[in-house]
Amino acid sequence: MSSKSIQRQPVSSRFSLEGTVAVVTGASSGLGAAYAIALAESGASLVLGARREDKLNMTADAVRAVGADVVTAVTDVVSPDDCTALVDAGMSRFGRIDALVNNAGTGGEYHRVDEDTPDHFRRVVETNLHGSYWMVQACTRVMLPGSAIVNISSVMALTTARMPAAAYSASKAAILGMTRDLAAQLGPRGIRVNAVLPGVFPSEATEHYSENYKRKIVDARIPIGRIGDPTDIAAAVVFLVSDAANYITGVSLPVDGGILVN
Repeated sequence: MSSKSIQRQPVSSRFSLEGTVAVVTGASSGLGAAYAIALAESGASLVLGARREDKLNMTADAVRAVGADVVTAVTDVVSPDDCTALVDAGMSRFGRIDALVNNAGTGGEYHRVDEDTPDHFRRVVETNLHGSYWMVQACTRVMLPGSAIVNISSVMALTTARMPAAAYSASKAAILGMTRDLAAQLGPRGIRVNAVLPGVFPSEATEHYSENYKRKIVDARIPIGRIGDPTDIAAAVVFLVSDAANYITGVSLPVDGGILVN
């Protein structure tokens, strides 16, 4: 992850994550698991956190299956102590943290503004925004120059699915502002901070969608003509973590098949 002698590196070598250690939160399923596996395939060792230990262990097994080393810790990112414990587990095992993929979050529930409860709104913001910030705080205490942070936002930060999801949209939009500020704060320390904005991908939140409903979404909103594959966005995350993105910080990158074109 060091930026030293970048000019003398073949461009292809800048995509490798050999020798790096990456933290992934929300790694128990879905895109979190996809990020972890893709980082492992690119050469990184993994520090994985999530609330569901059984599913977290399944992701760890998948990471080991591609030949990467991994340590796990049950982590609820709303707890700063849990975030610190996850980083401590990584430092104890590997002695360094080079990257953070801030994936843990919740979609919450759909509530109209006149029916939304304070507890629901606070829980979504606390998980998606506060939790991301606590993880950055814990990681940056130990990160060295050349490290990278990727915050996971959503296209819902910039558009609407015409569903009553104000808490989710607000929290994901806030992540974009947080990303810009952290990029400015941490740039002088040699730490890059970027965000990705996923569009529609297979997940626990979308698994109940019928094929007919998914086709309607694609036809109405996605110019590329399909729902995203997890590897589509995992590749973007690997890029932003790697030295291939060494001169990129403060960027919000949509990975959405063109949703935001409409």
